Amino acid sequence: MIRLGVPSKGRLMEQTFDWFAERGVKLSRTGSDREYSGRVEGAEGVSLVLLSAGEIPRELAAGRIELGVTGTDLVREKLAGWRSDVVEVAQMGFGHADLILAVPNCWRDCDSLDDFAAIARDFRIAHGFRLRIATKYHRLVRAWLSDHEVADYQLVDSQGATEGTVANLTAEAIADITSSGETLRANHLKIIDADPILRSQATLFASRSARQPELDAFLAQIGLPASR
Repeated sequence: MIRLGVPSKGRLMEQTFDWFAERGVKLSRTGSDREYSGRVEGAEGVSLVLLSAGEIPRELAAGRIELGVTGTDLVREKLAGWRSDVVEVAQMGFGHADLILAVPNCWRDCDSLDDFAAIARDFRIAHGFRLRIATKYHRLVRAWLSDHEVADYQLVDSQGATEGTVANLTAEAIADITSSGETLRANHLKIIDADPILRSQATLFASRSARQPELDAFLAQIGLPASR
């Protein structure tokens, strides 16, 4: 049995259902929106598991599901050695978003990453503590800033509306996922002029512990190459 993990609600679930339907496999939720059960039609030996997108990387790594649809950002943030746990089978062409660094609009002399690094150094000298960056993506942000030799900062955890942390005075900058930038602009934030920390999209991943013949047979059915 191949267990396929799919986001349990929202646009991401609907687009995933459409993506598989285009390949001859119909996925559907059974029961109410509060129930996490589903049905697969058009593929033998495949069951549907509805999960939050954030749970899917962990379930893949643990081998409790063989295939899963989630964002590139979530796999790379939640799985330290993600290449040893999962295989990227196919980018799905939706759910695009960038992980970016943003600062207040009023920081008129802060447009580039070099500007940000200089401000962070001056901030520590002036205030006696490091500039705070609110984020849910500690691993990715820390690695990116290290690669760009930015050191005078501290990451603070954000589990809610990250864009609001600057206005709430719990952070001076943020690193978060954005697709249109509208929420950033509404909160008077601007994106630092640099390549994104990560370009993410919905992606089909396979667990490295999956049973290979069954997995490859299903992937071949939907027109995809073997996962190894």
